[in-house]
Amino acid sequence: MSFMKSAASLEGHLDRVWHVAWEPNQGRYFTSSSADKTIRLWKYNADSNSCSAICVLQDAHNRTVRSTAWAPGSTKLASASFDGTVCVWSRDETSDNLEVVATIEGHENEVKSVSWNCSGNLLATCGRDKTVWIWEADEDNDFECISILSNHNQDVKKVLFHPERNVLFSCGYDSTIRMYEEDPEMDDWNCVQTLENHGSTVWSLDTNRDASALASVSDDLTLKIWKAFYQGSDQGVEPSSSSVPRYKCDLTLSGDHSRPIYDVAWNRLSNCIATAAGDDSICLYKPENLSSNPTAYSLLTKCEHAHSRDVNSLAWNPVYDNVLLSASDDETVKLWNVSYDQFGTLI
Repeated sequence: MSFMKSAASLEGHLDRVWHVAWEPNQGRYFTSSSADKTIRLWKYNADSNSCSAICVLQDAHNRTVRSTAWAPGSTKLASASFDGTVCVWSRDETSDNLEVVATIEGHENEVKSVSWNCSGNLLATCGRDKTVWIWEADEDNDFECISILSNHNQDVKKVLFHPERNVLFSCGYDSTIRMYEEDPEMDDWNCVQTLENHGSTVWSLDTNRDASALASVSDDLTLKIWKAFYQGSDQGVEPSSSSVPRYKCDLTLSGDHSRPIYDVAWNRLSNCIATAAGDDSICLYKPENLSSNPTAYSLLTKCEHAHSRDVNSLAWNPVYDNVLLSASDDETVKLWNVSYDQFGTLI
């Protein structure tokens, strides 16, 4: 049985496509960002299972646009660029136009990743300068840096906010994942845990729906799943609503990719995990049970020759759980339909 079917190949970028991101509310729009210095806005039509180009966002950055992130509410977009800046765009819901409302400067050089917190008032950025910055936004789109975190000792590849709390994760070239919390007494953020189980660059990470588990992928050709635990729980102490978990490596999956794994995307509706790699393949992993917190994963399928070059990014649609995007060095974005067979009835 074929578990993945390519529904569309979207062209238009003139250089490698680094990243794709869905707006989080209705799963109707997504962005692709590229080494051609542009961002493209696309619209997904679920009825026809097709995509159409809306507009090209250009001239805001003068180097590669490495990644984008939509804020909660889907009306703001942040873009990170190798030109050292982050642009914040506002979307006009009546016309679908996006306009720059803020340009954020501070990093010494390439900015690699951006992430909004769950309430949309905090923005995290990271870059080649080995730092993670946290910015606070006001209603006038003025951004103030409230913390600079220098815990990584090499290039930071990705930042990701917890889906429900003001907790931040980062990963990078130093083979580690870091977790940060806000310290109200010091009015600053601190690194509270370092995860060191990978053997090489950690390229990307993602969480499940409530961040009770974390997935990470690496140059070491592994996918690791980290389970949350609460300090004291092994002594019978019940976590409070304000308790923030720590993470430990629960599962390592290897042997499925033959080159570095560049991205991981956790489907927060079906619990399926997808990985993308430099071997031009996409792997899908299925949970061994249908609970909201699966205890084990296994390979469902590997899509060889997903593009014609490295696959850099993946994104699951937040509403339609069988729709997946991928982006590649071959300058295209692909739309995929996924069937889950024995643990789902999609497609």
